[in-house]
Amino acid sequence: MSEATQSAGKERTLTARVASARMDKTVAVVVERMVRHPVYGKFLRRSTRLLAHDESNECRRGDLVTITPCRPMSRRKSWRVASVVERAGGSPAAAAGNGAEA
Repeated sequence: MSEATQSAGKERTLTARVASARMDKTVAVVVERMVRHPVYGKFLRRSTRLLAHDESNECRRGDLVTITPCRPMSRRKSWRVASVVERAGGSPAAAAGNGAEA
């Protein structure tokens, strides 16, 4: 019984880059992983494109976000945005979201 409570407390999370934020309450994210080639041993970059639920529409293209699995919300959307790790651009004005640019 203690195993069940331990595994239930640990939540799976992935870090991904927002590829598109044009949909309402939905963002398309790209999860990249490194895979070793079976014969040559070279590490290859593989990517997976997922749809994630963004309730407050706070994500913008290029943001680094953390996503967690959830119940299916549509045919392709079964992840939700847990938090925004890093804003795109990295400037303080972009992080504040006030839109004051030069």
